[in-house]
Amino acid sequence: MIKSMTGFGKVEYELSDRTISISIRSINSKQLDIIFRLPPAYRDYESDFRAELVKIAQRGKIDVSVSHTMNAESIASSINKDVVAAYFDEIQSIGCNIGIDVDSPNILQAILNLPGVFDTEKDENNREKESVLACFREALCRFNSYREQEGAALIADILNRVENIENLLQQVEPFEKERINQIKTRIENLFNEFVPEAQIDKNRFEQELIYYLEKLDITEEKVRLKQHCSYFRKTVDEENPGRKIGFICQEMGREINTLGSKANDVNIQQFVVQMKDELEKIKEQILNVL
Repeated sequence: MIKSMTGFGKVEYELSDRTISISIRSINSKQLDIIFRLPPAYRDYESDFRAELVKIAQRGKIDVSVSHTMNAESIASSINKDVVAAYFDEIQSIGCNIGIDVDSPNILQAILNLPGVFDTEKDENNREKESVLACFREALCRFNSYREQEGAALIADILNRVENIENLLQQVEPFEKERINQIKTRIENLFNEFVPEAQIDKNRFEQELIYYLEKLDITEEKVRLKQHCSYFRKTVDEENPGRKIGFICQEMGREINTLGSKANDVNIQQFVVQMKDELEKIKEQILNVL
């Protein structure tokens, strides 16, 4: 299933002593770029988070934010008062030595973020780590579901624009024969105006005219463009087709440009401009496809 590189997933999980909040969000990027924002208590989990994330995220700039809020009873029982007092005394001493008035409430808030303030006992059964990882997997599942929903909307819009290109190509055909007749008539009139009829080699003229009209023929470009559109539809059903359909778009663009350069007709040129517009919108959307 095609996915968007834009995604979001968030989960809040209640433990006995704290509330864990995990959010995962991503935007477009050519490579996989993961940024973790973890509290000190969970920094050792980064490798586990990364291992889970790379399983489903091939590309994109991904921001993982983890926070936890301890309940009042847990905070009161886990604060190491001796460590807090030691930090406070040391900071006040430094403030006096350098002549800075120390604001106690602000100092206390800063001290609570310093290492060693909270007594954390290792869970022998590793239950807390498993709970946190379970929370992360749930956030990752929601993140992946969001990407799939966005991808479904993206591909619906892209395929609609591919269909528009095919319809515009069909509208070129009625003007194609008329264009050839107009070019042939214009060339014949120019010869009749500037070259005496007696000096015209009819056979040579017909040969040159056919050669010139063959160079302006757009049948091959039309056939190849149709094939590219058909191949595009098949490719979007593949796993992670983002790069591949980007290459197909390049080939579609070449055929549309060649068709426009050979058109030599104002009506066909208008259809070519519309096809280019649809193709540019497809390319913009593909930038967000995984």
